[in-house]
Amino acid sequence: MRNAWLQVHKWIGLTLAILIIPLSLTGAALVWDEALDHALNPQRYATSGSNTLDPQRYVAAARGVLAPEDRIVALTLPGTPGEPVVVSASLAGKGMRVQGPPPRKTVWLDPPSARVLDFANSGSGLIRMLHMFHGSMLIPGVGRQVVGWIGVAMLLSCVSGLWLWWPTVGRWVRGLRWRRHRNTDSNLHHLLGLWVALPLFVLSLTGVWISFPQVFGGGGPAAGGRPNATRPVVPLALPQLALDSAIATARAAIPGKVSKVEWPTDQKPMWKIDFAQEARGVLVDDRNGVTEVPRAAPEPLARTMRRIHDGTRMGLAWQIVIFLGGLLPAILAVTGIIMWWRARGWRAELKARQRGRA
Repeated sequence: MRNAWLQVHKWIGLTLAILIIPLSLTGAALVWDEALDHALNPQRYATSGSNTLDPQRYVAAARGVLAPEDRIVALTLPGTPGEPVVVSASLAGKGMRVQGPPPRKTVWLDPPSARVLDFANSGSGLIRMLHMFHGSMLIPGVGRQVVGWIGVAMLLSCVSGLWLWWPTVGRWVRGLRWRRHRNTDSNLHHLLGLWVALPLFVLSLTGVWISFPQVFGGGGPAAGGRPNATRPVVPLALPQLALDSAIATARAAIPGKVSKVEWPTDQKPMWKIDFAQEARGVLVDDRNGVTEVPRAAPEPLARTMRRIHDGTRMGLAWQIVIFLGGLLPAILAVTGIIMWWRARGWRAELKARQRGRA
């Protein structure tokens, strides 16, 4: 069994190293995607204060940098002082595709003045490229499935690695020693592999879940999936209710500070208004102004799996853990290749000696 697990562990590492290393490093970087965006695009966060204006002012300012056919998707107001107002728009007139949602443009605005700080398309920028690579390795069509199968291989690698780490002689605590081998890279591989095994198993499992939501019954909008793959959801070009009317109607049901407004769509003509400090939002029918306050439902399991995978709202401690869980596999891949190459060398020498004696 040990030799069988050794072969599984070795060949997973050797054949997938060229994919595992960039996949792990992009995942580690994306744990801090907000901090990266602040560092790469400081102009988006150069706000002049925290006071906010009438939401309609932000929509009007955003339309100044949008094309006439672009449709507003959502307006997000600052949750903490210093954050910008964010308007998302669907580029419906430019990119209607058979599958998936149309591309989007994001506009960042200064809260006190509604001045445009920056705007960018959804497919541009380094962070977006990191997300696309980590999610699909930029492989058209089947990229997400490829990443999912790499996750399955990583699950096997975690199990086989723990089996190989377990000392063959003596108690298990012997495996915690630093100098189990003469070479530093081998010692690094064994100890780092031990401590990263559990976080890496969790990250691999959640990654597989995200890649194959239909297998686990976790597809759909709640999981961040696509409600209709052949007919994208398109925001209404001219809603019947004005933005301020929809907000006023929602506030009559739940008084409070608005945090986000989502526009009605052709598939669901309902405004959705979220409030700060409120788990529930308010749905306002664009046709007749009738409000609906949905019950606060528990978070779908698929969304929980996604949050565990990327660290969203999971606290600094878990973010550090999954950062290391993304960084260390790249080190394990490199040290594993070194160990394999050195083993090839001494095996070749051994065979040469045996031939010489013969």
